[in-house]
Amino acid sequence: MEYRFSNYVERLQSSAVRDILKLTQGKEIISFAGGLPAEELFPIDAVREAADRVFRSGKNTLQYGLTEGFMPLREQLCVRMAQKGMHVQPDEMIMTTGSQQAIDLITRVLMEPGDIVLVENPTYLASLQVFNLSGLDVVPVASDKDGMIIAEAERLIKQHKPRLIYVVPTFGNPTGRVWSMERRKGLLELSHRYGVPILEDDPYGDIKFDVNADYPTLFSLEGKADGGNVLYTSTFSKTVAPALRTGWAIGSRNVISMMAKAKQAADLHSSSLDQQTLDQLLRHFSLDDHIQVIRQAYGDRMQQMQKLLSQQGWSDVKWIEPKGGMFLWLELPEGLDAEALLRAAVMKNVAFVPGSSFYAAEPARNTARLNFTYTQGERMATGISRFAEALNEFLARR
Repeated sequence: MEYRFSNYVERLQSSAVRDILKLTQGKEIISFAGGLPAEELFPIDAVREAADRVFRSGKNTLQYGLTEGFMPLREQLCVRMAQKGMHVQPDEMIMTTGSQQAIDLITRVLMEPGDIVLVENPTYLASLQVFNLSGLDVVPVASDKDGMIIAEAERLIKQHKPRLIYVVPTFGNPTGRVWSMERRKGLLELSHRYGVPILEDDPYGDIKFDVNADYPTLFSLEGKADGGNVLYTSTFSKTVAPALRTGWAIGSRNVISMMAKAKQAADLHSSSLDQQTLDQLLRHFSLDDHIQVIRQAYGDRMQQMQKLLSQQGWSDVKWIEPKGGMFLWLELPEGLDAEALLRAAVMKNVAFVPGSSFYAAEPARNTARLNFTYTQGERMATGISRFAEALNEFLARR
């Protein structure tokens, strides 16, 4: 039978990152492409012990759960959020299947096809997929090393009257940028002046290399949940393990309530078993100590990647040293197509993500995202050597 697909699904585009990961399967390819945390740092024993405690607690551990999520875990998360200046109650929070689902649910309950959403340029690839699938018009806002340019954001708000502004202000994907305090406060002021809600995506905020640095969330700067303009989402994928697929969103009660209704139509609730395991993990394991281990390891790997790139002696390859997160954003020489470079790199058994995939419009094709968290030591050195060989061949043709 020949199936006729809906207009909804016809808008789907495959993830460039996932397509690249397919290329690397079963091959000796060193990949800087995926946003993968280091597997050797997963707290496997602690998660196993937490799961054992869950199974010993009774048969109802395998029963259906609340759409909003396992209450004890939400209560613990409220405490953790308060430590970051984000004071919320459990009914101002919903657990989701990763923060990706939170983006999808917020889009579903706040937006209609044809509505405008403003985004940084470049921005998180999967958010663009969600917005495009929902039939939204995505308008990019010019951004620099300090974040979204506020004057340009205001101009576009006046011109397009958007229904939502989506941002990743701390260690953004793909650029690794950290917004300045001025830009954070400036966007909040615009949000209140023009009545446009902000979706703040914060999967990497805990992975800061300077433990004394302070990067307050937009949510904490606004200072309120119920009635506030900022909706915030984060995840355990980068600090515990992505396989648990557990994220959360916080914000005004009426929005959270609507997200719960939308979620009931999607999956009833995210894995209660995983949420119970995380609850037990937080009770018997120091997640903060574990995060410090991650910060140190990833900071060392970032420095190694920077050193290896600097040793190549390129005068026209630029990047800004990441202050946290998982990615290093390269600006390659003008006129160089990173997608063509990728094809050459894969032939040399190394992979990365061309930056063009992360732009809502007018992509800078001479950009590339490199992940520094998944590899280290000799393997990273070999990968950067292969990448440099491919790039040098391109540069020699100019």
